Amino acid sequence: MNQDKNFLNRRRFIKQSSIFAITAGSAITFPVNSFANSSINTFNNDLNIIGPKTGFSPQVGTLDSMLNWMRHVILMPVQGMSIEDLDYIYDENSNSIGAMLLHLAATERFYQIHTFEGKKWGNWSKEDIKEWSVASGLGEEARKTIKGHELGYYLDKLNKVRENSLLELAKKDDDWLLTVDDDWPWGPTNNYCKWFHVCEHESNHNGQIKWVKSRLPSQSK
Repeated sequence: MNQDKNFLNRRRFIKQSSIFAITAGSAITFPVNSFANSSINTFNNDLNIIGPKTGFSPQVGTLDSMLNWMRHVILMPVQGMSIEDLDYIYDENSNSIGAMLLHLAATERFYQIHTFEGKKWGNWSKEDIKEWSVASGLGEEARKTIKGHELGYYLDKLNKVRENSLLELAKKDDDWLLTVDDDWPWGPTNNYCKWFHVCEHESNHNGQIKWVKSRLPSQSK
């Protein structure tokens, strides 16, 4: 009984997180043409249904559903965070929650360039290097420069990058998703694996964000 209650509470919280993601800071906006049914339904009605989505080829839609589910999980622990919370650095080797959120957007942006534009990894434009390189690398430079922003700033960055991902994925088919890159550093790797890495990368930092959150000075007050 308690497990059922906990599941229902968690499901309700995820749905509330969907509303938060749309209204806090800046709105998540998606074009109402090629994939509107899929994206809107994913955020409001079928977040917990992993599988094909209207407006996408079957496997691409399944990937879309995983990306959206993981994004909501990432947003849950940061709701209501102040600038001080987002800037907090636990020790000289850790990263702030704000920097990690921007890092997720940077990672997704670089995978967009590589997989959608067909450019070799690291072949970024000057504009993308300027906007994303520090967040991508994290570390000391990020600790010095990524700070002083409200939560809406980070949500806006995440949302704009994700909007572009969904636009581009809607143009792709399952054959593209399963195309293998024999020269990838991990060994033969298809586009599905590369984009699943974007998803599991958020899962990895989700744990780090929760760890830092549990040590925020504001949590002990």
